[in-house]
Amino acid sequence: MTTEPIATGGTRLDLAFDITDLTVRFGKGAAAVTPLQKLSLEVPDGQFLCILGPSGQGKSTLLRCMAGLQEATSGSMRAAGREVTGPTANLGMVFQQDAIPQWLRVRDNISFGPRMRKVPAHEWKPRVEHFISAVGLSGRENAWPKELSGGMRKRVAIGAVFANDPDILLMDEPFGSLDYFTRATLHATLLKLWAETRKTIVFVTHDVDEALLLADRIVVVTDGKIGADIELPFARPRDDGLRMDPEADTIRRGLLEVLRAPARMQS
Repeated sequence: MTTEPIATGGTRLDLAFDITDLTVRFGKGAAAVTPLQKLSLEVPDGQFLCILGPSGQGKSTLLRCMAGLQEATSGSMRAAGREVTGPTANLGMVFQQDAIPQWLRVRDNISFGPRMRKVPAHEWKPRVEHFISAVGLSGRENAWPKELSGGMRKRVAIGAVFANDPDILLMDEPFGSLDYFTRATLHATLLKLWAETRKTIVFVTHDVDEALLLADRIVVVTDGKIGADIELPFARPRDDGLRMDPEADTIRRGLLEVLRAPARMQS
């Protein structure tokens, strides 16, 4: 029999996230809105988790809580065994909209995190150069963001978050505004970096096929709760052939059924 490592207080040490009865409520009385209600979720270290959900049903609120950007009304949220009370360098975030500083060139953007944390230059410089190359920006190190396409700016954001070396990466529909071919290229880049680093990744998306391609596990958040939780059986690497796989189609249909279920009024 195997046992999981336990910290003082009963926290599992092999969990990137341990979330129990998480509730978020905005407003009071009849006007109150509850995007999350008593949601519980465990995310193992190193897992690539995709969170799916209809608009307004709690998936982005959950991610903001995980990032320490949104305070919970009740319940507990632990990252790597520690209570989440605000943003930390251990939690890297990639947003849907461009969030890289426009006044910094590519290399300065990607090195921004470790420089702000006062990591010695001899440590961060090789790492930054590695991730500039890994995200396909070699030769564009001195470019300004305004000189880059949307896909290239997203590469900068991904390179920056990996270069800062957090244990956990949180990604809020990062490729939602990109065209199909750019998204496909960035999917491959992200999966390559994940395979190299084995960071925990929590990736919010509204695209079922994107989740099937990327994830080890898919969780559907609907009505502020977990509506489905599926471990994917598919080997890696995966490609567009997954669209024709009968088992993938069965899972896709099941996920779409959960996503299309009528939502109650949150109050």
